[in-house]
Amino acid sequence: QVQLVESGGGLVQPGGSLRLSCAASGLTLDYYAIGWFRQAPGKEREGVLCISSRDAITYYAESVKGRFTISRDKSKNTIDLQMNSLKPEDSAVYYCATRPTFCRLDKTDFIYWGQGTQVTVSS
Repeated sequence: QVQLVESGGGLVQPGGSLRLSCAASGLTLDYYAIGWFRQAPGKEREGVLCISSRDAITYYAESVKGRFTISRDKSKNTIDLQMNSLKPEDSAVYYCATRPTFCRLDKTDFIYWGQGTQVTVSS
């Protein structure tokens, strides 16, 4: 059974940093693209960025360029999302999701989803 579990969310002040992690069981992430998505209250779930199985990175949200990075830890079978210079508008529940090989913009192309982790940016 495939399971994705996000961790690392929390409350942080504007300008601060958080590192989210997506841990997988039941599959080896080496062969999958992993996308990070977020959903704020009253808004649709939106893509943030994605890393393909070949480690090509796609930014879905222009607003996070230069602030967020994604990396793969093959030894731990995890994907990390490093978020720097956080802004209040980054507050949302963050989800990781996976699909074979390549990143896709359409979230419905992603097969497995985690349960999400809350990120709140506030002073």
